[in-house]
Amino acid sequence: MSSTNSNYPEIREAVAKLCSNFPGEYWRGLDDTDTYPTEFVQALTEAGFLSVLIPEEYGGAGLPIEAGCVILEEIQRSGCNGGACHAQMYTMGTLLRHGTDEQKKKYLPEIAEGSLRLQAFGVTEPTSGTDTTRIRTMAVRDGDDYVINGQKVFISRTEHSDLMVLLVRTTPRDECKKPSDGMSVFLVDMRECLGKGLTINPIKTMINHSTTELFFDNMRVPAANMLGAEGKGFKCILDGMNAERILIASECIGDARFFIERASAYACEREVFGRPIGKNQGIQFPIARNYIETEAAALMVYNAARLFDEGKPCGSEANMGKMIASEASWHAADTCLQTHGGFGYTQEYDIERKFRETRLYQTAPISTNLILSHVGIHELGMPKSF
Repeated sequence: MSSTNSNYPEIREAVAKLCSNFPGEYWRGLDDTDTYPTEFVQALTEAGFLSVLIPEEYGGAGLPIEAGCVILEEIQRSGCNGGACHAQMYTMGTLLRHGTDEQKKKYLPEIAEGSLRLQAFGVTEPTSGTDTTRIRTMAVRDGDDYVINGQKVFISRTEHSDLMVLLVRTTPRDECKKPSDGMSVFLVDMRECLGKGLTINPIKTMINHSTTELFFDNMRVPAANMLGAEGKGFKCILDGMNAERILIASECIGDARFFIERASAYACEREVFGRPIGKNQGIQFPIARNYIETEAAALMVYNAARLFDEGKPCGSEANMGKMIASEASWHAADTCLQTHGGFGYTQEYDIERKFRETRLYQTAPISTNLILSHVGIHELGMPKSF
């Protein structure tokens, strides 16, 4: 067992046991009907796995983000999909660090017990993509409320969440000293807003990810729901973004291990020309390379988690960990599919489903090119390319 695979062994065992109740046919059935895994999310909630990052005083376990990484890694490694609920972990980075005591007391106990879901993270817009400073959704103060108008796209799980962390502009970009100024964050209760200025439209995609586009038409949100100070939302959202990248990177590690374990097992049992195919270096070596790449990526991811938990700057580490972990999972997915040959394309083996799912992380939550740009500028001191 690798060193990165030995942290929180009790949690790993418990998560694996829970996931064994949700085998491949469960997920294939959901894919066929574009259905949200309600039973799976409920089981994770009841077991306390989705509230591990919430402090004990609010009903959670009060564990570091590393524990969240372990949970999501094991979910993916088992063949399940944590994408249905991982936002509840990474949005904690914004709420816990920038929410007021009143906000935490109001929302966290219900989130911890599972009666309230915080699963949506509203940032991306059709015209801005990953250029977050160019978002156009505006919030204007009106008495005790802010009135919000605009649009978001590729916002997952809004139909299955009660609350959403929403990034908007409260000052136009051209009126700010820095492009990242003038943005604010709100905790939106979608139960109160749906049909009253909030419209949610599902988007069909190549994976069952429950993603949507959102339209805000004079949607009113109480000023008391702002997280952090007005105009300082970008800094608030960075804690959520770094947590998101670290946690999703851990999912990629889990995916990679799923593919490596499946490929290794199949290579040992599958015989062609009178010998196991794993005896051939053309099969064996790519799987071994995937294992090495995954173990190296895991070290980077858990280092980023440690820095995050210590409250230290970790933007580059979170970005690099996400990039190398997503590449490790994608390379392992390709090797696993190739190892299985024609059987890898059949739904029965779950390889094609996981292959599609792990491809997402080459694109989201941040594209590889932007990570390379971040490293080039902030780590290597080269000029900004955009």
